[in-house]
Amino acid sequence: MPGCEGLARIEENTYAMKMKMALAAITGQFTGTVRIADQNPPASFRLIVEGNSKIGFVKGEGRLILTAEGDATSLTYDGDVHVGGAFAAVGQRLLDTTAKMMIKRFFEKLCERAAG
Repeated sequence: MPGCEGLARIEENTYAMKMKMALAAITGQFTGTVRIADQNPPASFRLIVEGNSKIGFVKGEGRLILTAEGDATSLTYDGDVHVGGAFAAVGQRLLDTTAKMMIKRFFEKLCERAAG
């Protein structure tokens, strides 16, 4: 995950996370959890992220679906995120743009790992 500075397993499928996030002039260190749920290997799973910081909170989840297509795999996703505090006060347009950028970076890193 972009901005993730640490993940530590705290129980099965649940991890403590530290994540640095920046949006315009607002930057914060979030701490919280990442949980993997609704696992249906190898076809799908849901990722649930919750974090808090002095600048606000973030709660989100996404579902990833993998489909075999010959020798390749197609990946589709959908998700939702809620933010609050000063982090949310910068405006919805910036949040949407930043979320799309983070999703793009996530999949770029995933592709690098899968190819490497």
